[in-house]
Amino acid sequence: MSHPLRTERLRHFIDSLAGLLDRQPDEATLLRHAQPLLADLVSHDDWLPGDLARPDPQRYQQYLLHCDSRQRFSVVSFVWGPGQRTPVHDHRVWGLIGMLRGAEDSQGFVREPAGGLRPDGPAIRLSPGQVEAVSPQVGDIHQVSNAYTDQVSVSIHVYGANIGAVRRAVYSEDGTEKPFISGYSNLHLPNIWDLSKENLAP
Repeated sequence: MSHPLRTERLRHFIDSLAGLLDRQPDEATLLRHAQPLLADLVSHDDWLPGDLARPDPQRYQQYLLHCDSRQRFSVVSFVWGPGQRTPVHDHRVWGLIGMLRGAEDSQGFVREPAGGLRPDGPAIRLSPGQVEAVSPQVGDIHQVSNAYTDQVSVSIHVYGANIGAVRRAVYSEDGTEKPFISGYSNLHLPNIWDLSKENLAP
């Protein structure tokens, strides 16, 4: 018998992050205080609906879980089939990446004086429960890949905008930018607000 999803975990994260943003912190303060909120969410693997953790054999999937009504932030599940990876890309807004299942490698890049890109140190491996920050302030150009060639990995990303609608860029090796807007892989949001399906007894 399967256990019901603990969707209250995602609701609590959304509420806590919205409350943090209501205080209008600077970006460094925001990332510092939001990081443990996401770390707590991804330390539990009992809340993500199965249809929003489904891989595609052709490419990684980006499922929207929640978008703030004022588009101050969005929460997305990234689902990586075995060996799948992104192109080198940026975000143009702050972001936090928390690992839920499997593992992923994130290789940062910096621009050289001549305009090309070079790796910025070794790749960072994220394991379940770990969180990494990205933003134009702390490093915004990277390539992400599933660390495994034989299993699916799932990460939860939080961005400081409706990330599927943000005009950003993918990069070639010489640093040339190609604009793109990612969109989302799903047409419908998960219903995490139907409290009638949960035990409301005190």
